[in-house]
Amino acid sequence: MEISAETLHFIEDHKEDDTRTLALQSKRYPEIDMAVAVTQIAGRQVAARKVPSWHSVSALWYPRHLSMEQCSSEATALYKASLLKGDTFADLTGGLGIDCTFISRNFKQTDYVERQAELCELALHNFPLLGLEHIRIHHHDGIAYLRDMHPVDCLFLDPARRDGHGGKTVAISDCEPDIGALETLLVDKAKRVMVKLSPMLDMSLALNELKTVSEVHVVAVNNECKELLLILQKQPNTQEVNIHCEHIAGNGENQHYAFTLHQEKTSACPLTNRVGTYLYEPNAAILKAGAFRSLTQAFPVEKLHINSHLYTSDMQIADFPGRRFQVEAVSGFGKKELKAFLKDMDKANITVRNFPLSVAELRKRLKLKEGGDDYIFATTLSDNQKVLIRGKKCPTDKALLPSMPISPR
Repeated sequence: MEISAETLHFIEDHKEDDTRTLALQSKRYPEIDMAVAVTQIAGRQVAARKVPSWHSVSALWYPRHLSMEQCSSEATALYKASLLKGDTFADLTGGLGIDCTFISRNFKQTDYVERQAELCELALHNFPLLGLEHIRIHHHDGIAYLRDMHPVDCLFLDPARRDGHGGKTVAISDCEPDIGALETLLVDKAKRVMVKLSPMLDMSLALNELKTVSEVHVVAVNNECKELLLILQKQPNTQEVNIHCEHIAGNGENQHYAFTLHQEKTSACPLTNRVGTYLYEPNAAILKAGAFRSLTQAFPVEKLHINSHLYTSDMQIADFPGRRFQVEAVSGFGKKELKAFLKDMDKANITVRNFPLSVAELRKRLKLKEGGDDYIFATTLSDNQKVLIRGKKCPTDKALLPSMPISPR
């Protein structure tokens, strides 16, 4: 791809402009390749949000907008990089190369493999600008490359979902390439294989389909589940698979919780029909991983109902991996109760957990606008009573947050 000097100057001068407006103004700038300019400006704007260290390198080139929206963020790429290291590394589904560029810094030699010529051209341009001269670019099909490649220390794959209509992908076999069909070859070619999967995928099905999984990492950013990472290793794993729940927050309040399926299955789970002084909602990574019972063994909390996934205590647990609230009131649905509960409230943030109404239906019934500092949880207690719990967020005390992974006791 060649970009003229005039177009490059235009991109720099309009880097913060609305790209939809620019696209309609091409006749005003006949000397500018407006299609290229809009693509590059849109890419820079996405990079500013998702990959700030790339955004600071102004000479980088970007692909069409769809590729940028689907790429990894810097936060998740850095987390993946923390899990892989060695001498040799290969990324078999290179894409834009964000994961590859961050992971490759832990290796002496990296091979980037991508079947789209446009993305290989971008990689050839971008990687040297990022100081990554040790990455070799291969315009090749990743699976064909895998069959002929020499063994490496680590491999990385990011399979695409086959459902092009946004449908829910629930099995490994629904992805391209099919990791289940390639599993033996993958672990023969690398000591450690990382597979990045959609958070839509059913984790338990993946563990049933694959025989060499040694670790699972569920990654959430700002309480939105983003990635499901599987680590495959050839050597027999005599212990249970460790499941790591990683929550990355923009305010620096990262949370890490680890458990096994055996711990989850065998953990006692104390229930209560009394809401204490504090209420806890696990973060998105834990909710996705299903670590519901073991939380009560790792922290001195009780669960409100086996299916509610809300917890309570009378003493504040500042390092609980999720949102923490100080309870101000609890109400049933009698008219007098509700009137007192809603006094002086005209808006609130509403969450429903194990409750028959949706947020929209409940908001309409309570006549509350969205927003404000008040939080209302509609849920079911262990005696099957339906209640509303009103509270305010607890202030974060970073000094009390864990710096090491938490495992159930």
